[in-house]
Amino acid sequence: MKIAEIFYSIQGEGQYAGVPSAFIRTSGCNLRCVWCDTPYASWLPRGRTMSIPRILAQIKDIPSPHVVITGGEPMLQPDLPELVRRLNARKRLVTLETAGTLWRPLRLHLASVSPKLANSTPWRRQGGRLASAHESGRIRLDVLRRFARSRLISMIQWKFVVSAPDDLIEIEDILKRIGSVNPADVLLMPQGATPAELAQRGGWVAQLCQERGFRFGPRLQIALYGNRPGT
Repeated sequence: MKIAEIFYSIQGEGQYAGVPSAFIRTSGCNLRCVWCDTPYASWLPRGRTMSIPRILAQIKDIPSPHVVITGGEPMLQPDLPELVRRLNARKRLVTLETAGTLWRPLRLHLASVSPKLANSTPWRRQGGRLASAHESGRIRLDVLRRFARSRLISMIQWKFVVSAPDDLIEIEDILKRIGSVNPADVLLMPQGATPAELAQRGGWVAQLCQERGFRFGPRLQIALYGNRPGT
């Protein structure tokens, strides 16, 4: 598997925010979000090829049972099903973080699915060279519905990165088209790479959550460590 980094830290987002977890960050992504906070796993992917035994050995002594497989886009990795199988066999609680554009039948403790909104499309970056491909591929309703209906997934959360109040129109349309989504499983996260940016958007994002019954998604890793690798 192509791995950007493996580290032990505090989960910063979602259902298990604040929980110590082992992170396995894969390298490579099929999307190019303009605000991506891990460009070293997407825009300019770096890392090394690691065997599954080597990956497992590197997290063996981490005391927390929680393992987060993130990216980039982990679903691109051919050996992902075998890694998940072996983690399950070791009684690890596996969270998979994905944009929800690719599907594999995986047994997961938590699927953290983050559909990318129109605010993610890089129309002005690199002359818009990658924008059309990103825009056409960022939402795959057939894949999102498979996540929503999978019996292999114990829990699911839907994370949306919000840049402006009007993003709520697109979010509600996506949720309606997926069907049968519990509002309590929907998290809205303010877009931002610094505490100041998060604070600027946090107030009105929290208000949207109150009005719709969604959950507010903090980004503890930025508040605790700043936007840097290995956190």
